[in-house]
Amino acid sequence: MADNLPKIYFISDLKWFADEKAFLFNLEQLLAAGLRLVQLREKELTARQLYQLAQKTRQLTSNYGAKLLINDRIDVALAVQADGVHLGGHSLSATCARKILGPDKIIGVSTHNSDEINAAQTGKADFITFGPIYFTLSKAGYGPPQGIRQLKDICQRVTLPVYALGGVKPENTAQVHTAGAYGIAAISALQNKLSVAMFSRFSKLLQTIDL
Repeated sequence: MADNLPKIYFISDLKWFADEKAFLFNLEQLLAAGLRLVQLREKELTARQLYQLAQKTRQLTSNYGAKLLINDRIDVALAVQADGVHLGGHSLSATCARKILGPDKIIGVSTHNSDEINAAQTGKADFITFGPIYFTLSKAGYGPPQGIRQLKDICQRVTLPVYALGGVKPENTAQVHTAGAYGIAAISALQNKLSVAMFSRFSKLLQTIDL
């Protein structure tokens, strides 16, 4: 499963948009540009609101052959036939999620330290995100940046694909590659008027350095 994962991982945040319609428009523009891995992360939505948005997101991602992961809510992921889930520190373990979802669904796990990384590997997750690598407002609440040196250490020790998360931009993508990351995860970088242009820059860079 991991061998087929795209190199760019988009994590949604509705707060960047005036309304749901604007978010879905931005998402479709990214999908049309080549985005193929999406996480619907909206923690503030009720179960009903998340389900309704997930239905629309699932339709868009299906139209473009992209994979959709739902943050935390395994029930919603199953209900909309998503490709899998992404789990955080307060979610069910990857082991529990795998028992529920079965072997064919994708399970990603957010990690910030060795204990979380070990649990993700033991639980047979398909990939992890690690960060924040650089400072970014969207991840400021998770503490100071981990930095490139820590990312390199993690990439050398784990067998799972690692997506570098937090403040990753075109100008530091080469550093992330050198550290050994499988790919990059983006939140704020792909949720504004320049998101398609930014995605294209990331894509060209990743192709050039073969990330």
